[in-house]
Amino acid sequence: MTRSPILAAALLAALPAAAQDLPDLGGREVVVAVENAYPPLQFLDAEGAAVGWEYDAVAEMAERLNFEPVWEVMSWDATIPAVAEGQVDMAMNGITIREDRAEVVDFSAPYMTSEMVMLVRGDEERFADAAGFAADEDLLMAAQPGTTPFYVGVYEVLDGDEANPRIQMFETFGAGVQALRAGDVDLVLTDSTAGEGYVSASDGALKIVGEKLGTEEFGFIFPQDSDLVGAVDAAIAAMRADGTLVALNTKWFLDYKMGE
Repeated sequence: MTRSPILAAALLAALPAAAQDLPDLGGREVVVAVENAYPPLQFLDAEGAAVGWEYDAVAEMAERLNFEPVWEVMSWDATIPAVAEGQVDMAMNGITIREDRAEVVDFSAPYMTSEMVMLVRGDEERFADAAGFAADEDLLMAAQPGTTPFYVGVYEVLDGDEANPRIQMFETFGAGVQALRAGDVDLVLTDSTAGEGYVSASDGALKIVGEKLGTEEFGFIFPQDSDLVGAVDAAIAAMRADGTLVALNTKWFLDYKMGE
């Protein structure tokens, strides 16, 4: 994967001692689950290549820790069970660190902080915030079951009823966004990372409205007691210390927005 000049410069500035202190995983394969539905974290570009912030981050960790990532595409609802059961070694999917999930999988240290936003069509004028959406019973929301946006939609936007028919379920986040663009639903709640990525790529077809609805931290997930957790945490700390995480943010949240 070709690195941006900014990222390359940051890596050249890394302290040699940091790399020497990291664990060596001996070149082993690490199977990583991914959905490819959260631009700019991970998605398919116009040529169909899998790219994004998380791909770059894991590729960088693989170099530093000496492992070979093997990507396995799977749906969101299958991801946490697959990791919990040890079917894959690791997953990346903009996964919010939550106590209930930590009961079945282990999380890495946070690698990114994001906030929940309201994604709507670019010409939406019927509501401009959560209260406006909730007040109009004809409006529908897309969500994936079991996700943070689903629970925020239920308990912070609507009435606390998880079976509320105004929440239309979709297997993937991308399918929900497609339904939004087609007019089948009127709102998608998502972390600001994915929301800004979709808006940037939509050529005006999508926008974000209202106040942010909360803050969440993302982490990679692993089977419980995996020896990868400590190694990945060490790599995240080193990448934060030497500026690599900042360089990735610049590449995917600034350059990507400008279409570069």
